[in-house]
Amino acid sequence: MPAVGCDYSAVQPAEGEVLTLSTQTRCLGSSEIGGLSVYAALNNLYCSGARPVGVLLNLLLPTSCTENELREQMAAIHQVCEKEEAPVLGGHTEVTRSVTDPVLTVTAVGAVAEENRIHQGTVRPGMDLVVTKWIALEGTALLAAGRQEELLERFAQPFLDRAQAFTEYLSVRSEAAVAVKSGAAAMHDLSEGGIFGALWEMGQGSGVGLEIDLKKIPIRQESIEICEFFDINPYKLVSGGGLLIAAEDGNALVRAMEQERIPAVVIGKATDSNDRVLINGEERRFLETTQTDELWKLDKERKL
Repeated sequence: MPAVGCDYSAVQPAEGEVLTLSTQTRCLGSSEIGGLSVYAALNNLYCSGARPVGVLLNLLLPTSCTENELREQMAAIHQVCEKEEAPVLGGHTEVTRSVTDPVLTVTAVGAVAEENRIHQGTVRPGMDLVVTKWIALEGTALLAAGRQEELLERFAQPFLDRAQAFTEYLSVRSEAAVAVKSGAAAMHDLSEGGIFGALWEMGQGSGVGLEIDLKKIPIRQESIEICEFFDINPYKLVSGGGLLIAAEDGNALVRAMEQERIPAVVIGKATDSNDRVLINGEERRFLETTQTDELWKLDKERKL
């Protein structure tokens, strides 16, 4: 059933195995967005414990779109699909006057044995909350590529090259597999709305409170400096590539991740109250409900 914090649907066509499906729609402002959209759809599947079967694409193009632009988008999409072993199963492409920018919808299809499926809404009080890799990876990479001219006024090119290379971290396939083997209770990818959005949805979806140590949330220095440049909040920035996991023993999960060379850290716990609290030293404040992602607020009038 549809629910807050549940980013995929599950269908059981036969006993023993479950099909999982996830859909992502994005406007394409640059050649990289097509591949990022595939990552976003697949990451939702990985949070269910599923392996990918493939993806379906629906692409609406404005009449101004050129064949070369279409080829660039499809090349980026196929590159991600090959890396993730998720072939393009089919889809639909149409040129229409109804859109002014390309619009891509990716439907990812996966499969998982019922006994291995990670169910949503199963976080219990006392469970540890773990974050893998770093927050703000996707947003940082998009800003470094799409706003490079502005950023070069302050930062050197090698700094921006490192930030753009964050796209290499955008799949959560490996850490999701480790989490499944380690008995994780729930997973949520860090997508639009950033870590704050994912935390609120996980808490809301399971009806639990949260206590989160803000200083423990992992973030790269490149993300900090680029977000300061644009005066945006990295904790609310689209963060594809990171995974939020609830587990009975977060420290054991972190050790399992480290064995696979995946950075991970315990950032807090689920509680039996209704309060979702962010702790920063002596300061305590409440987590807000999911809001507009900082990237889209920043870029209302200018495409990345």
